[in-house]
Amino acid sequence: MFCEHRWDRSLAFGETVFPCPRPGPAPMLLWLLLILAPGRQPAGALPKALLLLKPPWSTAFEGETVTLFCKDHHSLAWEYVSWYHNETPLRKQSGRLQISKSGHYRCKTQRSSLSDPVHVQFLPDWLVLQASHPAFERDKVVLRCRGKEEEDIMERTYYKNEEKIGSSYNSNITVYPAFNDDSTYRCTASGMYILGMSWTETSRPLKIQVQELFPSPVLTASPSWPIEGSPVTLTCETWLPPLTSRTRLQFCFFKEHRALGAGWSNSPELQIPTMWSEGTASYWCQARTVIPRILKTSPRSQIRVHRVPVSDVNLETQPPVGQLIEGEDLVLICSVAAGTGTVTFSWHREGSERSLGRKTQNALSAELRIASVREQDAGRYYCAADNLDGPVLSKRIRITPRVPVSRPVLTIRGPRSQAVEGDVVELRCEAQRGSPPILYRFYHEDVPLGSSSAPSGGEASLNLSLTAEHSGNYSCEANNSLRVQRSKMVSLSITVPVSHPVLTLNPDVAQAMVGDVLELRCEAQRGSPPILYWFYHEDVILGNTSAPFGGGASFNLSLTTEHSGNYSCGADNGLGAQSSETVSLNITGLCKNKVTHITVGVIGCLLSMLGLAATAALVGRFRTQRKSAHSPRTHQKGEVFHQEPAIVYSEVKRADPYDPARQDREEAAEGYENVPCTSLALDH
Repeated sequence: MFCEHRWDRSLAFGETVFPCPRPGPAPMLLWLLLILAPGRQPAGALPKALLLLKPPWSTAFEGETVTLFCKDHHSLAWEYVSWYHNETPLRKQSGRLQISKSGHYRCKTQRSSLSDPVHVQFLPDWLVLQASHPAFERDKVVLRCRGKEEEDIMERTYYKNEEKIGSSYNSNITVYPAFNDDSTYRCTASGMYILGMSWTETSRPLKIQVQELFPSPVLTASPSWPIEGSPVTLTCETWLPPLTSRTRLQFCFFKEHRALGAGWSNSPELQIPTMWSEGTASYWCQARTVIPRILKTSPRSQIRVHRVPVSDVNLETQPPVGQLIEGEDLVLICSVAAGTGTVTFSWHREGSERSLGRKTQNALSAELRIASVREQDAGRYYCAADNLDGPVLSKRIRITPRVPVSRPVLTIRGPRSQAVEGDVVELRCEAQRGSPPILYRFYHEDVPLGSSSAPSGGEASLNLSLTAEHSGNYSCEANNSLRVQRSKMVSLSITVPVSHPVLTLNPDVAQAMVGDVLELRCEAQRGSPPILYWFYHEDVILGNTSAPFGGGASFNLSLTTEHSGNYSCGADNGLGAQSSETVSLNITGLCKNKVTHITVGVIGCLLSMLGLAATAALVGRFRTQRKSAHSPRTHQKGEVFHQEPAIVYSEVKRADPYDPARQDREEAAEGYENVPCTSLALDH
């Protein structure tokens, strides 16, 4: 028999094993409440104090004492501790309390709230089953089967729900009860009497209620009633008992079924930069430990958010009003000076039932882009903003797109279809589209003629008194500072009436002879072609000639004695005939030039005949010489050939009646009178 003092590293304090007593009474049911499950604390309450025992067993034998200590989250409290026995305050306020009475004990410090009660029992039994204190969920609990006379015990056996879970001589066992575990534990001790008979003692049944490692978290918001659009801090509130300070908690926050932030974090707080009111959305959080793995979820809660109605709705445009050009994009910017939450913006044009567009977003402004604005998009525009308190309208602004000028059209208007020198014509330039004012410029062969402005748009004109130099191409240009456009070219032909023509004679003599060929030339210095010229002798028409490209025209006349008199000409290009001044001409008898021409012709005929005779003689002589060159040859048989005398023929050719040269000579002689030998000379 001996007494054993043993230090168990798994316990907070050392323990002593006392000598074994005699067998005690039959076991009774023992309910051991290590620590009652904590209730939920209000948000912001002080953490609970933790009541500790030394030795760390809540069951002891009668006559023994147990020392109580009160611990908060910082350390053991040595003074100003409030103690309670069966809910009755005790006077003692020191940091420790020594007890020997059974009952429920609680404590509280200045930095903690009231601890959970601990039921301590002092039993008169010979054998008791002890469980270590405190015990948390998923934590190990040491079971010890203790007798009053330990030296008499030879074997200890442990049971859970009447099933054997282990046995030993002098060792404790470890179990890991779950939270709210309803299992029942007991132990038996056995030994031998001196006479060799065995004995067995059974402890009272023990039901262990395990404390939560940490209570289910509670989600709080700061501020508790935030203004929409402002930041909010969410806190997942829970706490660990002081003895488990090395255990680390992780937290995760949720909105409906969506995790917020980066997921699991070591911080129990999460800041939402901007809080929006979104109907019935609920928030909640989870807390967990890694070792052992315990996960707990807070109740779902809704955060009431204060919404600020929209105010001071304003509509702006980009580009600014008055600077929008047709074809550009128009951006309508609707903004509010104040307002929280989801704002619905809409854009409208006066006179249209349907909105131009609608956007809903968590912002104080929104934009609507209208692509390629046209002239028909002009009007009064406004926007509306609504965050569920009713739409608020902006002021109306007038938007008129500036239209670049279109390509102008040039028209020329005159008193007649064909412009004539001296007419006054109107050059009219008009662009069908374009914002006023429009400046028109007129050009002749790209040389500026002048300009005219249309302050209210429309057309402009320029009057022009025509001269011959105004023929050519005309164009006009429209400019309204947004675009410069040039019209197509329009051609204008100026018709000039003929001037008085001048008649000249070639040769330029006042007296001519019969048989002369006289050239009458008529020319008007001015006048648009074509020009038709008429030639007159004593106001009798001799003939006419056309000048398609302008200039003068000629008429040849073979003179006779009847051609003496006054000559004149007229010119006409369709704009009025003009006559020249008269020119007088006197015709006399045969001229020397014609006798000379006849003599030359007769001599030419005689020389031709002499040439033909000489040619015939030369031919005959040539043939005679050729025959004499071939002398008579003697053949093998002795025959001799004799030469015949040569005969020479000459031939005098007559003029071919169809000879073109003869006809030309006869036609040339027809223009002359009193020359009877001309044709005979030409024929011979």
